[in-house]
Amino acid sequence: MARVALPRLLDDLRRREAQALVVEGELSSRFLPRERQALHRPNARQGRIVQFYDDLTTRYGTNR
Repeated sequence: MARVALPRLLDDLRRREAQALVVEGELSSRFLPRERQALHRPNARQGRIVQFYDDLTTRYGTNR
């Protein structure tokens, strides 16, 4: 099977979004669960994209 030279995956596509810091004494019970859920979706999507690309390069290509 021929190898395909694939470009490197951009570094920012591997970077996950950080969750908001919790400051002691701050009222966080309202926004924190929604913030966590809102970040879970794009981080999960990013993880699937990176895994797909890593599988692709493992099976068919090499990184430039």
